[in-house]
Amino acid sequence: MKWLKELFPYLIVIAVVLIIKTWFVTPVIVNGPSMEPTLKENDVMLLNKIGYRFKKIQRFDIVVIYHHDTRIIKRVIGLPGENIEYKDHQLYVDGEVVEEPFDHDPTADFSLSQLDRGVVPEDCYLVLGDNRDDSLDSRVLGFIRDDQILGQAQFTLFPFSRFGYKH
Repeated sequence: MKWLKELFPYLIVIAVVLIIKTWFVTPVIVNGPSMEPTLKENDVMLLNKIGYRFKKIQRFDIVVIYHHDTRIIKRVIGLPGENIEYKDHQLYVDGEVVEEPFDHDPTADFSLSQLDRGVVPEDCYLVLGDNRDDSLDSRVLGFIRDDQILGQAQFTLFPFSRFGYKH
């Protein structure tokens, strides 16, 4: 019984780590160049799994999406009920120009009418990669349902030269 008493604190630590990883935050690795220059391939980020239970998904959030048995990282551009269009590399939301406060490649012209919809459907989002020429995003995948969004990725852990919050 003495060995069980000595082992108990370690079991508690393991249980707490598993609970945190399962329900609150977990590491995620950036795979591919689709979010460059903001994120680089193999960046290790923290995925906040619980944040969207307390706040709504916002335009320009970097999110992790579960799509066909894989996780992909993209940026939210269009919110439910909005009409999204790019003309001359400029974002228009419901006909109004919206500045994008982050670096990204120029965006080829497109509108939601090309995706067979006038607006982003309820409980869905339009997501794009920052590397617009090399990104598998809503232009190909279609709208992303809110139940496909695993959480927000905004903090880079590794490499240490890229440590910190990403916007």
